Amino acid sequence: MNPNGSPQIFLYKGSTPWWRSGAWTGQRWSGIPQMTQNFIFKDTFVNTGYEVSFSSDVRNSSITSRTLVKETGVLQRETWNNEAQRWIVFYSAPTERCDFYGYCGPNGYCNPYLAGALECTCFPGFQPKSPEGWFIGDSAGGCVRKRGVSMCGNGEGFVKFPHAKVPDTSAAVVNMSIGLNQCKEKCLRNCSCMAYASANSETGRGIGCLTWHGDLMDARKYTYTGQDLYIRVDKNEIARYTKKGLLHNRGVLAIIIVSLAVVLLILIALSRCFLRRQRRAGRARKSKNIFSFTSFKDSLGEKEIDESRRNGDLPYFDLGTIAAATNNFSSDNKLGQGGFGPVYKGVLLNGQEIAVKRLSNSSSQGLQELKNEIVLIAKLQHRNLVRILGCCVEGEEKMLVYEFLPNKSLDFIIFDDSKRSLLDWKKRLEIICGIARGMLYLHHDSRLRVIHRDLKASNVLLDDAMNPKISDFGMARIFGGDQMEGDTRRVVGTYGYMSPEYAMHGHFSMKSDVYSFGVLLLEIITGKKNSSYFPNSPSLNMVGHVWELWKEEKAMEVVYSSLADSYSTDEILKCIQIGLLCVQECATNRPTMLTVVFMLSNETTLPSPEQPAIIAKKIHKSDEISISGGTKSINEVTLTMIDAR
Repeated sequence: MNPNGSPQIFLYKGSTPWWRSGAWTGQRWSGIPQMTQNFIFKDTFVNTGYEVSFSSDVRNSSITSRTLVKETGVLQRETWNNEAQRWIVFYSAPTERCDFYGYCGPNGYCNPYLAGALECTCFPGFQPKSPEGWFIGDSAGGCVRKRGVSMCGNGEGFVKFPHAKVPDTSAAVVNMSIGLNQCKEKCLRNCSCMAYASANSETGRGIGCLTWHGDLMDARKYTYTGQDLYIRVDKNEIARYTKKGLLHNRGVLAIIIVSLAVVLLILIALSRCFLRRQRRAGRARKSKNIFSFTSFKDSLGEKEIDESRRNGDLPYFDLGTIAAATNNFSSDNKLGQGGFGPVYKGVLLNGQEIAVKRLSNSSSQGLQELKNEIVLIAKLQHRNLVRILGCCVEGEEKMLVYEFLPNKSLDFIIFDDSKRSLLDWKKRLEIICGIARGMLYLHHDSRLRVIHRDLKASNVLLDDAMNPKISDFGMARIFGGDQMEGDTRRVVGTYGYMSPEYAMHGHFSMKSDVYSFGVLLLEIITGKKNSSYFPNSPSLNMVGHVWELWKEEKAMEVVYSSLADSYSTDEILKCIQIGLLCVQECATNRPTMLTVVFMLSNETTLPSPEQPAIIAKKIHKSDEISISGGTKSINEVTLTMIDAR
């Protein structure tokens, strides 16, 4: 621990700094974005006049945990998994080149999300000290102030640099008694002040003040986490960054607007001509039973298709092959109907069974969702995710081809009186754990961080051994490596499974998927839909009903009766408790999927859940409507009346 300035943890290689944790933000070290509050660890940072310390304890003594530095110089926090007999890594650092201390030299910052090989960039108002070395990848010399600029009493100011791991705070000046506005004024009055930031940004209120008076060392860019850093620049740099230069010249602005309008009109005219030609060509292809992929290329992009072909991510099937496999889309081969369209069973010439999802002309889903699912799921590989075999897009036809899963979707079994007895408690627990592992892969372990946004019983398919496979990624969103949450004006998904912050405000995150998982877990245990009617319960939906019985210590009454003696009471109660933890109102109180998998796999004391977010009142089927930003949704859903607590 380096207690100077704003204290930080350092790793050294000999006497050379190797990695630093960044300053404490209130809940985590800024250089470890994966470090979040959870039910397993209790992290405590103390910084007083006589003590600077950090401790990370386990909340339950039955959990075995360790922190170590590997021989490669990587700090790791791990817990022991008894079931798998291995250590599970919760977080590690450094994980990429931008994490290594001083990688871009003084006054430079590292951005791993830039296209191309160069990751280092100079801060605003700076230029490479050695341009020749900089552009061949030698950034050790860092950056220096641009020549001929005045930085004292000549109209200078600050440029906001968001989502930063702020520079080394060892030599920073810390003042916890002032806020961000006073911090700015203080830095502006001192000509040696290079930058400023909040000392504690986790609360969002900007507590305290950090100021730097020398070189800015070891900064990097994040896509979502990090904090705002304000860099001192001269007046010309301010004008450039606030767009008071060229674009504020009215003559130039008028020329640009007129040019863009002309280009836009030309593009519209060309597009209309092209579309008319495509329609004529499509009609000709239909009459001759000859097909091509031209229209799909326009929507998805030839570059993406060609790249997917080279990587083997996007196999193609011609329409004739699919039609033959499904007996020309015979109704006898129809497996079901979803928001996307009908799904058919097919058999290829080599005997392989397939499932074909065909986009309906009346479907509110379209090419964007088709593209999203193809590009996304083709890159994901996990035993608990459905496997896509390819696609078929010819003329007006748009189809996805999947592996065939004989037991259809989970809702066909758990909500059917004649079939639900096929799943005893052991198999239901295996399904719960399989879904949790699939979601853990999407959130933490895949090369893409994926928020599913439509996890529900009908989107969990079952293979011949009743192993679960998560499907339907048309609504999914991809996040950057450190991004945790996002917002949208277009709310899509299914009511009953939506978290309250997503349904009401369009705010989604990994924790909104956790909410959906919690609802699904309780449905698997009870055999009841969340929208089921409970006339004798104060809450008229399943989650509220389970909560009421949990408070009265009668939670076992919700267990589906045909499970008989096939279950362990302790296991059932633990799963109900985990489900209630997942559907808590405050997203930060819900566990991550990493914590959920840990709780399902280990014997540990669980925290007490708080009341679920909403109590739903069922309305008549004639009142069904759909939503999307307040109007309609991709999936048909039932609107529930929302009562605040």
